[in-house]
Amino acid sequence: MPKLIVDAHRLAGPVPFDDLPVDPRPDLDRLGIDRALVTHTLSLYSDAEAGNDALFALSDPRLEPVPVVVPAVPGACTPATPAAVRAWGARMVRLCPERHRFDLTGPIALRWLAALRDGALRDGDTGSDAGPGRPPVVAVDLDETSPAQLRTLADRLPGQRILVLNPGYRRLRALAELMAEAPDVWVEIGTVNTQGGVEWLAERFGAERLVFGTGAPVADDCGPRFLLDHLDLTPHETDLIAAGSLAALLGDRR
Repeated sequence: MPKLIVDAHRLAGPVPFDDLPVDPRPDLDRLGIDRALVTHTLSLYSDAEAGNDALFALSDPRLEPVPVVVPAVPGACTPATPAAVRAWGARMVRLCPERHRFDLTGPIALRWLAALRDGALRDGDTGSDAGPGRPPVVAVDLDETSPAQLRTLADRLPGQRILVLNPGYRRLRALAELMAEAPDVWVEIGTVNTQGGVEWLAERFGAERLVFGTGAPVADDCGPRFLLDHLDLTPHETDLIAAGSLAALLGDRR
């Protein structure tokens, strides 16, 4: 069993047309998950600004906020400026180009992300540690984009760390091509639930580029949690996937 488990992809809040728990903490306890990076469902399904406000109001050290950013023309973006994103101090932000109808690799999104990256580096020294000076990781659901767009994003923003959520298992070839061409791309394994799929990725790209996540409660969390305990990997590799890879991705030295 891994020493520490951190869910890199969890949701808090109500879900439209479904009866799911609003508070993720009881399920974390049930599955032995120590902490989680959390996005509020209002930010995904409704109002990004209202959802982000609700997210920051949670104020629980076990739940690290992953607010949603909507890059757009003035008056249509969330928040108002890249500087406002930096003021949050979030170590990861989420982009939802399909849900919020913007072009992930369009000129406005690229300018926003470049400003976010460059502003964070100006605020700190080398960008080599967590906090000021280290731009936030960008998390994107693969169903909201494509490997080609993610390659373009990585090419246009060198050094920007990208976490691919919900990659599934039917697109392993495309995912592997993306990881091979874009070394700053990490992958959440929650939906890589084909036999040997996680091990196949770990053999080619290293367990240090794979992170545990569930997408719960919209997606199942028991399956990924069971998978984590039964990976055909070394204990060190499993510990990396369970928490260590995410800590390195976020710049956490703990």
